[in-house]
Amino acid sequence: MPSHGSLTKAGKVRAATPKIPKQPKKNLHPRRRNRRNYKRRILYAATTTRFR
Repeated sequence: MPSHGSLTKAGKVRAATPKIPKQPKKNLHPRRRNRRNYKRRILYAATTTRFR
């Protein structure tokens, strides 16, 4: 099977890239996230379209 490029160059860039640790995520609890989405999508959208 032919390869796309030289096999001697495989993985050089990834090996040379410094490893950066992941940042901890601060996720909302699902209930709070759903409530925020509801306010954004339903309540605020209804107030902006009412006066047109």
